[in-house]
Amino acid sequence: MTADTVSTTLNYFQPPADGSKPWFTVDFNPKTGERDSNFKMDKITLEIENVRGHEDEYDIDSSGFRFLKSPSGFTNFDDEAVIKDSYFKESAEIIKRITSARRVVLFDHTIRRNRPGVLETSEQTRGPVSTVHVDQTPESAAKRVHRHTPEHIASDLLKYRFQIINLWRPINHMALDFPLALCDYRTVSRENDLIPTILKSPKGDGETFSVKYSPRHRWKYLRGMRTDEIVLIKCFDSRMDGKTAIFTPHSAFVDPTTPKDAPLRESIELRALVL
Repeated sequence: MTADTVSTTLNYFQPPADGSKPWFTVDFNPKTGERDSNFKMDKITLEIENVRGHEDEYDIDSSGFRFLKSPSGFTNFDDEAVIKDSYFKESAEIIKRITSARRVVLFDHTIRRNRPGVLETSEQTRGPVSTVHVDQTPESAAKRVHRHTPEHIASDLLKYRFQIINLWRPINHMALDFPLALCDYRTVSRENDLIPTILKSPKGDGETFSVKYSPRHRWKYLRGMRTDEIVLIKCFDSRMDGKTAIFTPHSAFVDPTTPKDAPLRESIELRALVL
């Protein structure tokens, strides 16, 4: 069977010319609507496979992501307080069921809406992220445990397996515009492809991984994700046994098959500490 693929471009990391450690800012420049940084991106043309019809071939502990049909009883994504109450509880139960975790702590969420021509200057104007990245490094993941669990047990929790998982869902309508691409963990080199990058914030610096291009990378997406479909994205896993996926590079992208009259992408992502 011939794979169903699209040809497009993804933005990969280009190291700073002076050899310094890369950094970018959390806050957006009000003049450009972009984050300031000391590095540039390489636009790479490649193929992304639509896995619609064989989603079950990908699992969060092997490929680093998992697509699921998961209808939600929640529809009010304009009320932050209600999201943190009702939608957080619903999502935590999904993650518990899939991972068999004893405890799930949801510590962050972002609603993204594609608004062409609107500068991204605040949380209310966040758009799709069209750069290849990994949300967490081992160091920043460990800090999450200390930040989001009681300090008197955080050190003990770090002795056991923990994960950080992103639950991503389209909201209001199907996500044909700016869909999400995921790179199969089994095609990524931890040693050669990932670059620790400082995330500068007024509240204190964090750290993520930027990703360098490799022709080995194999990219997947689920075309036309519906509001009753989700994808779980592995951002970090402390089980480093050489077999288990510990991260998933991902990026939004321009799908050339998207109809011109398709509604602009709207989505919500939750970040969960999975214990």
